[in-house]
Amino acid sequence: MTSAAGAPGSPPVGRAKLADVAALAGVSVGTASKALSGAGRMRPETRQRVLDAVAELGFRPNQHAQSLHTGRSWTVGLMTTDGIGRFSTPVLLGAEDALGAGKISVLLCDTRGDAIREQHHLRNLIDRRVDGIIVTGRRTDPRPPLTGISGLESIPVVYALSPSTDPADTSVVSDDRGGARLAVEHLLSAGRTRIAHVTGPEHHAAARDRARHGLEHLSDAGLDLSTGRVHFGEWSEAWGRRAADAVLRTAPDTDAFFCGNDQIARGIADALRERGVNVPGDIAVVGYDNWDTMAVASRPPLTTIDMNLAEIGRIAALRLLEAIDEGLAPGVHTVPCRLVVREST
Repeated sequence: MTSAAGAPGSPPVGRAKLADVAALAGVSVGTASKALSGAGRMRPETRQRVLDAVAELGFRPNQHAQSLHTGRSWTVGLMTTDGIGRFSTPVLLGAEDALGAGKISVLLCDTRGDAIREQHHLRNLIDRRVDGIIVTGRRTDPRPPLTGISGLESIPVVYALSPSTDPADTSVVSDDRGGARLAVEHLLSAGRTRIAHVTGPEHHAAARDRARHGLEHLSDAGLDLSTGRVHFGEWSEAWGRRAADAVLRTAPDTDAFFCGNDQIARGIADALRERGVNVPGDIAVVGYDNWDTMAVASRPPLTTIDMNLAEIGRIAALRLLEAIDEGLAPGVHTVPCRLVVREST
């Protein structure tokens, strides 16, 4: 026998309301609201009863009403300077995964590295009353903090991959010191002692930092670079090919290359193959970034350092959520890199 509409325990007619969820879960409307927003303390089984009632009734919270009640918009701005998306896309995907788990909508803004466009997007985000902003970019160089827009001071901001120059800000970055150590230690453990370092432009923080840390780890092992210097150049395969020739002219006994990125490493691997040099039999090659387009397609596939970009985004999102509820934790937070071993070593 079917229950009459409106009878105790029967499903509500039309769209379910919060009161219907509370009634089915056997709690007050206030308790049901707290269970859905994650606020307040309650027994796990009570919260679960509310969630079960939500699922059974197909209840969808009124976001506008929630915003009025909590003072939150349940939206976060993700601002990138990387129009290509090579580095920022994994960061943004990691952030979105973490934010989506909290039912927070994401507004993506691409500034393309233009200061005027950045101010325009910033004004729009503030007008939309976002709860917070994550800023990322294509490089690891520190960037100036967001400024110049009224209302920004009340919105928490977290910087991901490209740290803020203000130590009072919250930044989440990759651990280049640890990444360089992983690369050098991997080559040393394979018995390589004549290691060359080829990297990108010296004015890029990533090139300078990876070179400095790589030299530190070699020095700790009582070694120096095979050519006696770092080879700064471009983030390109063409530079890798030219650098391989230059290194082998200067130090023909070189037995390994530690490269500042995967493009350079692939260019070096190509040049060595054309010379008839066996990789890794004669010379091992390690890249940096773990960019599949380069690393996996290289001949042979490259051993490389993964910067854990998605994890940087995820941690940045979690830091932002904490800041929204409790306030910012200033300082730079590092995310460990990992070594991905393939056939080039």
